[in-house]
Amino acid sequence: MEKRAIGIILTILGVAGLVIGAYNFINHASNNYNVKVIATSLILGLLFFVSGIGLVRSTKDVMKNDEHVS
Repeated sequence: MEKRAIGIILTILGVAGLVIGAYNFINHASNNYNVKVIATSLILGLLFFVSGIGLVRSTKDVMKNDEHVS
């Protein structure tokens, strides 16, 4: 369960990075792009998003003997 929680957190961080990168790309002032900020946000966002989704998909839910499903 801990790996799945980390995967969810990474996915949320990835979405946030992608949104921030897109926001910086859309809202530029007088055609001045800060390419380093935009590229860093988009690349890190994509990296976190893909690794989070991969971690969530590859982690199997295993129920222990003393756990109860509610």
